[in-house]
Amino acid sequence: MKVYNLGVEATLDIMGGKWKPLIICFLAQGTKRTGELQRCIPKISQKVLIQQLRVLEQDGIINRTVFNELPPKVEYSITTYGLTLNKVIDTMCQWGKENIALRNNQGEPVTLIEKSYNL
Repeated sequence: MKVYNLGVEATLDIMGGKWKPLIICFLAQGTKRTGELQRCIPKISQKVLIQQLRVLEQDGIINRTVFNELPPKVEYSITTYGLTLNKVIDTMCQWGKENIALRNNQGEPVTLIEKSYNL
């Protein structure tokens, strides 16, 4: 039995870490294959990406669809339950943009590169 002191702990248990929010964000834009996700998040290793995808699948945040063909084709998509995290992620994105603007105003050279990642 898991016990949490605050609701934020339960949220972080599901989507905490460096990579899960990014994976969720990209899959909220549409279904992707492993290679497409890796191109969206170039600093993540394939091993870590696969591990994070497995955990998100176990938690019911994403779906994994395996096609019976050679070579094997696997696609990942966000579940309806996973889409409920969008409010949290949108809030994090907005806060991050405001933080970058504040840091720039304080003389720190910080850049935000926002691209369209619809692959």
